[in-house]
Amino acid sequence: MLQVKQWCSDLIGLLFPNLCNACGVKLYRSEHLICTKCRYDLPFTDYHQHTENRVAKQLWGRVPLHAAMAMLYFRKGAKVQNLVHNLKYNGRTDVGVLLGNMLGERLKTVNHYQDIDLVIPVPLHRRKYKTRGYNQSTFIAEGIAAQMGIDISEKHLIRSTSTESQTKKSRYNRYENMKDVFQVSTPEDIIGKHLLLVDDVITTGATLEACANELLNSGAAKVSIAALAFAE
Repeated sequence: MLQVKQWCSDLIGLLFPNLCNACGVKLYRSEHLICTKCRYDLPFTDYHQHTENRVAKQLWGRVPLHAAMAMLYFRKGAKVQNLVHNLKYNGRTDVGVLLGNMLGERLKTVNHYQDIDLVIPVPLHRRKYKTRGYNQSTFIAEGIAAQMGIDISEKHLIRSTSTESQTKKSRYNRYENMKDVFQVSTPEDIIGKHLLLVDDVITTGATLEACANELLNSGAAKVSIAALAFAE
């Protein structure tokens, strides 16, 4: 019976092979979502160990954050872009949870992230959510929350306005595009709290800036940022 199950498993693996979400090679049975070589080669920033890292400096003077970091470097055409693409556009939400777990493992070793009350993913507008079917940042946040033993909330911060694509906009225009886009639905729930804001990729930081300012203006005591990747 066990041998029959193994043959069936091998046949399924032959017809529908599990591929690495970073490089596309076939995974071994002991590997999960990302092959061993790609896990070893991931471009970690170690920003969680340094308060004055490039993410934090990029947001200095724009929003008074408690701490800010991104786990990986994002470069076009590289493995991290493949991971993000599979998470955002190919329905691989399990990749988001896995990477969120890896991110959470790092955050729980750092003092600045020890007193977090709530993990909040950057929200999508309902129109984009309906098109995609899910918010990729939610699954990153779920992985972080599971590692750190913290609750996650998608209800406190909402995106009330749909905006144009940020891709070809300057830093100033990105900020202008994001002003007044986010709202806090129940500010009484976050008063005096330390909130961890989670996103997938940081470019100029305009989206996170708008979210963090809204949370702070609504009564949050501290806002920290954790992102999957930082676009150099």
